[in-house]
Amino acid sequence: MQLEKIKFRLFAPQVDKNKVVAITGNQLVLGNWEPHDAVCLTGKIFPQWEVSLNISDIILPLEYKYVILEKESKKLCCWENGENRIINNFPDNEEDTIIILDFPLRSNDMPKWKIAGSVVPVFSLRTKNSFGIGDLGDIKLLVDWAEKTGQRIIQLLPINDTTHSHTWRDSYPYSAISIYAIHPIYLNINILGKLNNFKKNKKYTEIQKILNNKETIDYEEVIKYKLEYLHDFYHQEKESIKEDKKFAAFCNENEKWLLPYAVFLDNMDTYKSSDQSKWSNQSKYQKKNIDFLYKTGELDKDKINCIYFIQYTLHQQFKEISEYARGKKILLKGDLPIGINRSSVEAWSERKFFNMEQQAGAPPDDFSQTGQNWSFPTYNWGKMEADNFDWWKKRFDNLGKFFDCLRIDHILGFFRIWEIPLDYVDGLCGHFHPALPLSIGEIEQYGLKFNYLWTIPHISVDNLKTVFQKNKDNIVKKYLKYLESKYFVLEKPYLTQRKIMALNKTPASVIEGLMKITTETLFIEDPYEKGKYHPRISAKKSLVYKELSQEEQASFNKLYNDFFYVRHNEFWKQTALKRLVPLINSTEMLICGEDLGMIPAPVREVMEQLNILSLELERLSKTISTEFTDLQKIPYYSVCTTSTHDMNPIRAWWKEDKAKTQRYYNKILGRQGIAPKECSAEIAEQIIMNHLQAFSMLTAIPIQDWFATDDSIKLPDESRERINMPSNPDNYWRYRMHITLEQLLEATDFNNKIASMIKKSGR
Repeated sequence: MQLEKIKFRLFAPQVDKNKVVAITGNQLVLGNWEPHDAVCLTGKIFPQWEVSLNISDIILPLEYKYVILEKESKKLCCWENGENRIINNFPDNEEDTIIILDFPLRSNDMPKWKIAGSVVPVFSLRTKNSFGIGDLGDIKLLVDWAEKTGQRIIQLLPINDTTHSHTWRDSYPYSAISIYAIHPIYLNINILGKLNNFKKNKKYTEIQKILNNKETIDYEEVIKYKLEYLHDFYHQEKESIKEDKKFAAFCNENEKWLLPYAVFLDNMDTYKSSDQSKWSNQSKYQKKNIDFLYKTGELDKDKINCIYFIQYTLHQQFKEISEYARGKKILLKGDLPIGINRSSVEAWSERKFFNMEQQAGAPPDDFSQTGQNWSFPTYNWGKMEADNFDWWKKRFDNLGKFFDCLRIDHILGFFRIWEIPLDYVDGLCGHFHPALPLSIGEIEQYGLKFNYLWTIPHISVDNLKTVFQKNKDNIVKKYLKYLESKYFVLEKPYLTQRKIMALNKTPASVIEGLMKITTETLFIEDPYEKGKYHPRISAKKSLVYKELSQEEQASFNKLYNDFFYVRHNEFWKQTALKRLVPLINSTEMLICGEDLGMIPAPVREVMEQLNILSLELERLSKTISTEFTDLQKIPYYSVCTTSTHDMNPIRAWWKEDKAKTQRYYNKILGRQGIAPKECSAEIAEQIIMNHLQAFSMLTAIPIQDWFATDDSIKLPDESRERINMPSNPDNYWRYRMHITLEQLLEATDFNNKIASMIKKSGR
């Protein structure tokens, strides 16, 4: 496709409403460096400024800078600092327009733009009219509260539909069954309208009151009755719905994802399972077949239209809330989960884009000593690249309809993902993909004489007592078989972690020991390049490592450090750039990356190059030699926060590790003496004030941590404030605010305190 236009996009939120950004340079079309002839950019979508020019008007090389002009008089206010920006050639492009992302406006004449805001899941919101869970309508009151307290950004967790089991397990918001569909549980029925049937209305009103008075979310009851209400309302209004031109336009515009999604839900209902292998002749997605069934009426069109209507209503409600927030200059920040559910619409309808024999997760870290297994299939990036990353671009485009900023969950997944074979439950025996696995020759270059036993889960006779303190002989007889010399391996029926976890009436200590044996290796064979190997993560903690000689341990340590911290740096850098550049160029959202965990060296370099904001936490230092992050030395282009949904909020964190809290109390807070047992409102206020005064562009505080600053507001039991426990794969996501947003809006002293803190910090 021939290039026709070049679009310049600049992030410049510090430019006020009386001024305008313009671009000038060594071109006639840009005014030949004359500011009064410069081309003005439009700033319709705060905080982005942009302008498009015809490629035919540009002569390479192009040199340019941005200037700030008075909006009415076009009088020059200031030039951009630094060297000229230069474009020597136009890159190859699949589209007719190339986008130039000029993220920071380089100006010392204008103050750095800093804002503060809140982090809260939609499901955690509570209003007097909620239906036992926060919903899209409740966000409006949250926006009002943010405006009242001087906040400028609200960060939400994902709101995609996660329905696959019709149980509380569907409460996990990072396990989407559709990258487009919004969860029906977030539809506000008060905005939708009332039922004409008096008895039904009374029933739902009574149920709503019961559910809304609960301390936490009763997920199963909420979704059950919300769906019942939505179906009743649809059947009441379906004739008028069919005549609604806006509804028809939505269906036509979104049919490519709506129809597979609706059929997917219909199949789940028909076969009582999300397991697509049980769907008879529907187990494999066939677009022509589904289109035929829909057109011939063999699919229940009324049922399909009801699903369409629910999604139409959700999208309309969210669009209105998004516009409401933008009208008040409050930015909404969304969350892009790195994975999708294994039993999802996309895994069914676009299977070519996924490695279904692998699971995505994370290697061991501070959150989990055995790693995390998210159960998501990993991506077939080769297929996605061949499709010009269209799958991802559509995903970004969909989120851009509602959000101004976007948090990419586990941005490391664009560099490499932690892949875990389907047979494994935990993450210890995973491997990075893509990667550069080691050949046997390369392993031996480190001074290790390769031993195939190191690739097989096994245990020595000497270590049996360490793993199984009781009934050792019986366990060996039933579960293990002799391999060679002094080693045992697992019998075939117990060869994998999933088989072991399926054992009935087996003592937990035996299960734990057998699971331990499955991880007793030094190397894991690469599934894509047979005969090449990855050193097992955290292998130094294994029993097999301790059996090595001192010389072998030294050689393995050198190999291990090189493999995980040196070998892949340039490879992963180029991998990430290849994937991220097209996606960043396709969106107007400000992009932030969740870059916690085992961070390879090129991550910060790539994020800085692409102007992706990092995530910074004081209690989780990214510097090995430093226990706590220096908030004055974090990057300006970052998001600073006190905690994430995977952590305890500050009051519960205060009690996690007494020794660490003592060091924090003395060294970071600068207080003398013994740290108190409780994190008082005064201490919480100091902690949050430190974060507001951080060097970061954005400071986003979890709503529980805002509450911690006021004794009259905070929840008495801090243990009820945690949202997720990453080490628990069966975590129930059910935290709710303990007070309503209406009450919060009336909490004058508390709101004045927050407003004062934000103003004092200069945000």
